[in-house]
Amino acid sequence: MKSVLWILLFLLGLAGVLLPVAYLYNASKLPQLDSEYDVEKLLKNSIEGERMSLVVGLMVKPDRPITFTRPDFARLPKDLVALYITQMGCPTYFQTPREDGVAWAWRLLLGVTVNARPGGDGRCERLLAARIALKLGVNESLPLAVAINKIHASLQKDQLIAYDLAIISFERGVVGVEDVAYKLFGKELDRLQLAELAELQLALPPHNYYGALKRCQNAAIIKQNRDYMLTQLVELDLLTDEKARNAIAQPVTCMQRR
Repeated sequence: MKSVLWILLFLLGLAGVLLPVAYLYNASKLPQLDSEYDVEKLLKNSIEGERMSLVVGLMVKPDRPITFTRPDFARLPKDLVALYITQMGCPTYFQTPREDGVAWAWRLLLGVTVNARPGGDGRCERLLAARIALKLGVNESLPLAVAINKIHASLQKDQLIAYDLAIISFERGVVGVEDVAYKLFGKELDRLQLAELAELQLALPPHNYYGALKRCQNAAIIKQNRDYMLTQLVELDLLTDEKARNAIAQPVTCMQRR
């Protein structure tokens, strides 16, 4: 019994040395991610470079600016945010405290060692930070875990949502919800009605129906899924029944353009 206890203590001590060393080593391989400014600067360089490569040589000026502006949660339509967190599986995302400390460290450790995804809203915090890290080109397991931790430490819960929605790629040069709103509906994000926001959500993860929405394929299925998401919001008390019914009564937007 004593030998087993000594082995366990030895392993714990070894882990206490190796884990910090592994963290520091992998952190040294990453770009600087110690503040929101660092994250914003790296994303700005990446996304503006992508957009610039698309417009180089074009005779016609693009209809959208190529600049990447700092994501601002306050500018996002609240109904879109409600749709997004619900479809991520975290409808209480803004009703729970930010996950931190031991619980957050344990979540990251399980993700690296056994690829486990414990429940709770911390799961969505990790997912959002991971998407940002992947956009920055970090994709190996250990460096990704370190990048997730650094990004999570740099951004609050609302900022994680804002940054994630600003960097989703739909096709070359179409990046973020503002771009896709203009591409699909021909107007700015803040001018979209509730029915249009629900259709826009279908272009976002986890559905990723951008191609179908752009080509107006299977309009009946688009409407069915759109209406179901709105009903979900009502059931979760994130939307009034009257607003949902008014939106459900609207035809699919792309059908109106035909």
